[in-house]
Amino acid sequence: MSPSSQRRLHVAIIMDGNGRWAEQRGLPRSAGHVAGAQAVKRVVRAALALPISDLTLFALSSENWRRPRAELDAILELLHRYLESQTASCVANGVRLCVIGRRDRLPCELLAAIEASERATASGGRLTLRLAIDYSSRDAIVRAARRFNVQAALGEPRDGFGQLIAHDDRMNGDVGDVDLLVRSGGEQRLSDFLLWECAWAEIVFTRRMWPEFGGAALKHALDVFHRRERRFGGIDAVDSAASGRSRRPA
Repeated sequence: MSPSSQRRLHVAIIMDGNGRWAEQRGLPRSAGHVAGAQAVKRVVRAALALPISDLTLFALSSENWRRPRAELDAILELLHRYLESQTASCVANGVRLCVIGRRDRLPCELLAAIEASERATASGGRLTLRLAIDYSSRDAIVRAARRFNVQAALGEPRDGFGQLIAHDDRMNGDVGDVDLLVRSGGEQRLSDFLLWECAWAEIVFTRRMWPEFGGAALKHALDVFHRRERRFGGIDAVDSAASGRSRRPA
């Protein structure tokens, strides 16, 4: 199937392995995050040439606030620099950049950079790039449940629960269902990332550390995805026919 004939996909990536990549090379963990930022640039460029409509990257978990302050400061500074340096490129390439997650705990300078990038890239139509910063999927689900209960208590027409999660501008920014979830770094868990949206996602785990990730690795993950059969809880036509035959009387 040619790329032009394929449905455009929502790909989400847990960018894991920056710190371990650096430690394996005798470098400070912050050096791994710098290398990881370069991997983000490579993957975004590759996504523009692939049948991908949405790319959601897990940049900072709400649990990551427990990391050493120096490492956190380095990550936040890198995020700030990425937004300032890449906004013009996003505009030129039709990339709409947005951030999901909490914003009340972010530094004022980073928050201003986020808002400026979102305004500047709002009309991008080739690719939606989401950065999950201070993000917790459990938090998003709890917030939706609270709004659902408030609507019920007030006797207001209630939105579907999934809609309340998807259209929570602060936490999710209308993310929508994920088709393919990729996690680098060798770990095999979701780590509180897009739990609702990944209900039917195909998952690809790779031992490749995030700083080593690039266009070829993204293309390989898509190839794996396209070799899989997505049934969404049902059965395929061949299995259905076989099942029907087995029920026919002799």
